Amino acid sequence: MSQSERQRKLLNTLRRRRFDTINNLAQEFDVSPRTIQRDIVDLMRYYPIETVRGRYTGGVRYIDSTFRDCQFRENMALNSEQVAVLMKARAFFCGRELSILDGIIVLLCH
Repeated sequence: MSQSERQRKLLNTLRRRRFDTINNLAQEFDVSPRTIQRDIVDLMRYYPIETVRGRYTGGVRYIDSTFRDCQFRENMALNSEQVAVLMKARAFFCGRELSILDGIIVLLCH
């Protein structure tokens, strides 16, 4: 299975389940947990996915996409200068904050 095919199937699995652990997904897709983590990082750039920390409660969650239907979305759009500033700001964030910023950029630019 190619990386893009695995990521597509992983995304569909998360959409159906809404939440799962890295280890469960790694077992299901017959890859290492690190491979799933890399796939999740790639998918987080374009889809409303977040990681949740916790020894027994941690994992990966597909965020309900109803927020995309908010009325403000219809009235907002970013121009190229605003997008450029947000992209530069990405260098100052990491982890969850970077994921949130990426989600904002995707939400407002599509």
